[in-house]
Amino acid sequence: MKLNRRNFLASSLTAGAAPFASSALGSLLLAQAAAAQSRDITGYKALVCVFLAGGNDALNTVIPRSNSYYNSYSNARAGAGLAIPQNTILPITSSISQSSGELYGLHPAMPEMQQLFAANRCAIVANVGPLIEPITRNQFQSSSVPVPPQLFSHSDQQAFWQTSRPDSTARIGWGGRLADLLQAANTNGSLSMSMTLAGNNIFQTGNVVQPYSVGGNGPVQRQDYFNAESASRRAAIDALLAQSHAHPFERAFSQTQRRSLDNYQFVANALATAPPLTTVFPTGTENDTRLSRQLSMVARLIRARTALDQRKQIYFVQVGGYDFHDRQLAEQASLLGSLSRCLKAFYDSTVEMGVASQVTTFTASDFGRTLSINGDGTDHGWGAEHFVIGGAVNGGSIYGAMPVPVTGGVDDAGWGQIIPKIATDQYAATLARWLGASEAQIDLILPRLGVFPASGARNLGFLA
Repeated sequence: MKLNRRNFLASSLTAGAAPFASSALGSLLLAQAAAAQSRDITGYKALVCVFLAGGNDALNTVIPRSNSYYNSYSNARAGAGLAIPQNTILPITSSISQSSGELYGLHPAMPEMQQLFAANRCAIVANVGPLIEPITRNQFQSSSVPVPPQLFSHSDQQAFWQTSRPDSTARIGWGGRLADLLQAANTNGSLSMSMTLAGNNIFQTGNVVQPYSVGGNGPVQRQDYFNAESASRRAAIDALLAQSHAHPFERAFSQTQRRSLDNYQFVANALATAPPLTTVFPTGTENDTRLSRQLSMVARLIRARTALDQRKQIYFVQVGGYDFHDRQLAEQASLLGSLSRCLKAFYDSTVEMGVASQVTTFTASDFGRTLSINGDGTDHGWGAEHFVIGGAVNGGSIYGAMPVPVTGGVDDAGWGQIIPKIATDQYAATLARWLGASEAQIDLILPRLGVFPASGARNLGFLA
């Protein structure tokens, strides 16, 4: 890789990374962002992305339960017994009538999500995926309409979900582009509004704002710097960082390290002084613990939002294991059960803090999986259903058209992959607007929105 200023800065933006690629460029772009007419830059709001790495099988997550579609779904998965038994599906009733007239339910491991859906605090967005433009089965099979490159590849489709730009090779996330425009809403200009509990990710990588990485126990400190017996080491490091540097790379590195050290102490102090939460996060299984550690830390950081001087925040949480090529029934049940319990606990924590209507959590994943089976698993798919949870969610509804679960049907690309009806751009635009982006800013973040049908393209309606 050619070493240039952008690549150098990207490689140096670690746990305590500076939010801005350079102070001059950062000041310029954030001044432009501040001048832009945002819908709401004063009140507190946070987006929390929960990424299900590997490609969750949405067809076994939100399942048809009325006879016609259930029979088609069951027949497609009968060979290895991968269909969820009809009498175990947890029923949900959408307040928006599905055009097919079908009824749906959730995987039996997800009673907490069923409760949130019934309480109108959870919405389901149907058949979402990366698209360059709308496409039908016939257009896909005749190659008459362009599709995202390297379809069904983990790394590429993760990138396209997180950038919402399958037409571009740039690895700048839509969450990062959103943060570039809204960072100026925060009083603290030194600490990034984007915080990751899962390390480096494309979703939060902006042209200017970079994510600040936090561990499950809090910010990660530099070894042998803050402890009392390291006073001489600390003094030496401080002296080095205080020196003036002629070379721009040296200056950038020094500034990044200084900001990292200062932000560690700032965030650690804010967490230490925030009142403790009483909400109990589940730790009964290994999957529970992995997700709970991340979401409970997000809750603690939200609790400390005033001390952090932040009005807008974007969080990234990730849990893996969703690549179900085999042993799907048992492994997905464990993962979905954990997801359901942990998302409910996190929602409960926002209720405890009085910010349920100001925090919106949403899921994302590489892709859905095939309607067809692969032994006792499934292969890489395309479109999938996703959950949006929070007090501002117009819940109790399924938004968009659920796929027709028929092998060779209108939504089958040809190998069991479900063709998306809603683009990630539309999903992202609805979330970005709620966080406070203006229509003009949404066009900057998601320049391809105009290629999708005008009706609902800019706002899918699942957020107040």
